[in-house]
Order: sequence, then structure tokens, then C-alpha cells
Amino acid sequence: MKSVLITGGSRGIGASAALQCARRGMAVVLTYNERADAAQAVMQRIEAEGGHAAVLKLDVADSNGFIPFVGKLREILQERWQHGTLDGLVNNAGFGLFNPIETVTEEQFDGLFNVHLKGPFFLTQALLPLLADGASIVNLTSATTRVATAGVAPYAAFKGGLEVLTRYMAKEFGPRRIRVNAVSPGAIRTGLGGGLDEEFEALLAAQTALGRIGEADDVGQVIAGLLSADQGWVNAQSIEVSGGYQV
Repeated sequence: MKSVLITGGSRGIGASAALQCARRGMAVVLTYNERADAAQAVMQRIEAEGGHAAVLKLDVADSNGFIPFVGKLREILQERWQHGTLDGLVNNAGFGLFNPIETVTEEQFDGLFNVHLKGPFFLTQALLPLLADGASIVNLTSATTRVATAGVAPYAAFKGGLEVLTRYMAKEFGPRRIRVNAVSPGAIRTGLGGGLDEEFEALLAAQTALGRIGEADDVGQVIAGLLSADQGWVNAQSIEVSGGYQV
């Protein structure tokens, strides 16, 4: 049984990815930072469907906690599933901030950087000894790296950095047959950044070829597919999952 780690798995795209992976027979470890109750609810739903899951706390913004976290993860894999390695990693944890460049503070800038670029870099580094040869990594980026959207400049810039990092990871991890891809969601109905009001949702839907905004499962299914053997020849790609946003 394959095992995967999904950061920020307590809600939205992360929760959907966890459920989709479990339905494909993978054992899932999902992390949370503040919402332990929500993470437990996702785990219970997976187990109610006959799947396997565990929950761990992780602050992706605090790289000092990564080595202890890896130790706890190793223990869970051994105790729960007698599994010594990790077969998949989804760098999904994140948060949104809507602020024009002229009002962004250094604290806000650093917070976004730590979670969306520094965190995935050093967490992946810390997990490398635990990742099995032939594993798969999926980094969550954003369609805002392609379509400039006023108010999200730092967020989009760091997601753009993560897209570049994805290709470098694929290159450097290639000798171990570890695939690394990025999934770039468009407008998705989640709680990120406070969610979408009806007027803004209608505007985004009108700009999308398929005439609606996305749901978390639209992205979760793609993530689970990339972690499976079915997509074993897809590597170093950034895949936009947006229904055709501003084509």
C-alpha cells in the first residue's frame, strides 16, 4: 500500500486530495496547523469509507520544526502501516492575502514567502531520506502566475517561484526516478483568502471557458492521478486546472 503526505489537508483542495488518494488505495497522512477538528473530520471520513489515514500537526512556515516532524511521520508510517518510506508528497498548505502592492507589509510578504516557497523547499529537503525511489511530488501553484490579478502580487510571485522549483526538483531527483509536477488551480470554491462572494464568483465564471468556477474535487482528482502509476510518464510539468480560465 502506497503512503502519501498532504500538507494542509484539513480543508479545501488538500482535504479533497486526501479523500481521492484514499479512494485509490493510498494510506494518507494529512497535516494541519490550527484546525485539528477539521483534520480529524477528514480522517474519520476516510476511515468511514474503508480507507487509511492519520493526522499530524505541522506549521509549514516554521522550518525549524521539519526534522522533528519527519521523525513523527516515520513513526506513524511504521506503526500504522509497517511502511518505511513515503511514496507521495503534496505541498499544498497555504493561505491567501488580497492586498495591492502599495499596502503590503514586510510581515505579510515574509509570511507568504515562508508558507508558499521556503516551506515547500525545506520540507521537501527534509523528507528526501524518507521518500522512496520512484515517488511522486505534487506542488500546488496557481493560475495567478499566468494571469496577473491585482491584489495578489506576493502570493503569485512565490507560486511562480514554486513552479520554477518544480522543474529543478524534477531534474535533480530524476536519478532516483522521483517525479515532480505542479498543479495550478484557477478559481476554486474554497475558503482560501476568505472565499468568494456571489458577484466575484459570477465574474470569474464568465471568464472561464466552461462557464463555472472550480470545485475542490476538480483539483483533488488531478493530484491523486499524478500520484498514481497511471501518470508515471508525466514529469516536470505545470498543469493548470482551471476549466479554461482566460484562454
